[in-house]
Amino acid sequence: MKRTFKILVFMAFTAILVSSCGNKKGDKNAAPVEPEAAQTLTDKYFQAIDRYVTDEIAPQYSPAEISVTYNDYAAVDDSNPDDIQVLGDFWVENYNIVGDTLMFVSGGNHSGKMHIKKDSEGNYFASGLDAVGDGSEFLPTAKAIFGDRFEEFQKAYSDNEAREGIRKSAISEFVKKNNLAVKYYKDYGWPAVQL
Repeated sequence: MKRTFKILVFMAFTAILVSSCGNKKGDKNAAPVEPEAAQTLTDKYFQAIDRYVTDEIAPQYSPAEISVTYNDYAAVDDSNPDDIQVLGDFWVENYNIVGDTLMFVSGGNHSGKMHIKKDSEGNYFASGLDAVGDGSEFLPTAKAIFGDRFEEFQKAYSDNEAREGIRKSAISEFVKKNNLAVKYYKDYGWPAVQL
């Protein structure tokens, strides 16, 4: 299989990410939006990541009614079908619904390399995350994990304005997909943001 290394940087990939972002706890469905086979396959990778982040990482935070996931950087290496690797900055945010507002409860980002595999029935699942370290370990581990993609990752990681746009799109898509009567989302101590 010819090595393909698809860079799916935050702005160009927002539509795919948003459509597969966010699950109610226990909701495992996310429909692909791109018709081409390669893009549908990539969607399956991100659906597997979405399930992993929702099921394995979100519960590590304070519990809430819903979890919304999104990425502000991702690059896929599917040259080894037994260990598909997705470099990314994976976010999860947990919210409670209060009236017409999603109130932020907990969450954060988890940068690193996600490993994607296929089970005996042909379904993709994330088998684990090689996570970037915290504090003084961040830079050396990020450089080791992202390698020649480190500068691209660092640029996306540092762009708070772009991330807020991706976050708002992910939340809006989640609200629409789940038919929620929500018009705003709000972080503690900040004004509500209209969707």
